[in-house]
Amino acid sequence: MTRQTMDETTKKDQEPTSQPGAKPEKSVIRQYSEAVIIAIILALVIRSFIIQAFKIPSGSMLQTLQIGDHIMVNKFLYWFTDTQHGDIIVFKYPQDEERDFIKRAVALPGDKMEIRGKQVYINDKPIAEPYAVHLDPDIIEKSSSPRDNFGPVVVAPGQLFMMGDNRDYSMDSRFWGFLDMKKIKGKAFIIYWSWDHERFRPRWERIGMLVR
Repeated sequence: MTRQTMDETTKKDQEPTSQPGAKPEKSVIRQYSEAVIIAIILALVIRSFIIQAFKIPSGSMLQTLQIGDHIMVNKFLYWFTDTQHGDIIVFKYPQDEERDFIKRAVALPGDKMEIRGKQVYINDKPIAEPYAVHLDPDIIEKSSSPRDNFGPVVVAPGQLFMMGDNRDYSMDSRFWGFLDMKKIKGKAFIIYWSWDHERFRPRWERIGMLVR
């Protein structure tokens, strides 16, 4: 083999091969940019339609939810099922829709609801509420406040009667009326993080707890 032939062979071996019509590889920057954009779109879709995180800022749901609990809310559940008695729901506060509230659905559309001496009655029957706490032993007369004596009222169609589990210290339907179900954001279902501000430590035992 002549030297010229050897040189030509070596040159051909070194040349990159490409197939007709092959697309050029994407740059690293473009690949990362597309991945970030897709991640952002997925995050927005998930937050808007599937799951959203919320933080508990007050004690109105004690002892079920503690101040500093971080919860996940299922936003699509009520597309397929109706609200049930006892559901813990995040919703737009009717008097200021820029704020989110979390309470328990105590009475549903069509229910006759009444409170007598802190005891809740649904359709004239007292209901057991093991989650409800009463930290104030005093009972306030109905003429002074709706806190301990309320109703009777019948919940209108498309409405809910919401109450906090910390019954003596909750701003709920007793004070601002029924909740329009169109203002519901979703149902709370799990605590994914919990921070104790007083002791400045995580509440490890609460992480992963289902919200009931």
